[in-house]
Amino acid sequence: MRTIKKIHKAVYEPIGDLITYRAMPNASVPMNRLDPFIFLNHHGFQEYLPHNHGLPFGPHPHRGFETVTFILEGDLMHKDSSGAASVIKAGGIQWMTAGSGLIHAEVSSEAFKNKGGPLEILQLWINLPAQYKMTAPKYTGLQKDALPVKTWDGGNVQAQIVSGNWEDVQGPVQPFTDIHLATLFFKENGTVRFEISTEKTIFFYIVKGAVSVNNTEAHQHHIVEFASDDTHIIITARTNAIILFGHATPFREPLVAYGPFVMNTREEIEQAYADYHSGKFGSEETLLKS
Repeated sequence: MRTIKKIHKAVYEPIGDLITYRAMPNASVPMNRLDPFIFLNHHGFQEYLPHNHGLPFGPHPHRGFETVTFILEGDLMHKDSSGAASVIKAGGIQWMTAGSGLIHAEVSSEAFKNKGGPLEILQLWINLPAQYKMTAPKYTGLQKDALPVKTWDGGNVQAQIVSGNWEDVQGPVQPFTDIHLATLFFKENGTVRFEISTEKTIFFYIVKGAVSVNNTEAHQHHIVEFASDDTHIIITARTNAIILFGHATPFREPLVAYGPFVMNTREEIEQAYADYHSGKFGSEETLLKS
């Protein structure tokens, strides 16, 4: 079985009144440790009262990477300077390619702010290789019923497939590279086995519950980091559990990140800021008014 190098605990970093766990990057997991997976924030779980202000992520820019957002509870309203807009409800996902640059807002819908309710959202950043960093921005929003499902162990393990091919079940999102992503839902004692090339980086974050992976126990709010010495991954749930799971070929390129931009050189970061301030990403005011 593939050796586990280390298990990393997410850091509690609330954003205002929003419960947030920063799984990566942090002091334990540098930004390029799990190349090309570079950032993960886990918001919630929490209950919002009626007449709340919702999520605080108003208009802000991005360039050079992709965001994948998993809405487990609540909803997420997306608007961006390319004209894309949607409200994705619980069980759905958003995949946004920032590419050459855009401004977007991720806030709660008016319905959620009025009614309140449970909220739990994860946002994962995936780097883009140098050849695609300046690609045109693109947005895909998918509700729960648009995500194909794969089951194992008689239904005790169920996956919502986002991207990549999982034993002949193809994810609806087609990334530029071999990004495989799925959300795995386990019933207690459910077991699944994967065979993943040693050339791939594995992404493994425990959203809820406890599991045994390759004979090592791991718990909620932890990232499991694997060595590259074997192909076999065996996961057994100790409780009902949810895991954000994926794998991809690492890019092994220089990475320079500052604020909302992820590029290959400092000069490219400086150019990103210059382009943003000159209006090349679009208008924040337009998003605020829409």
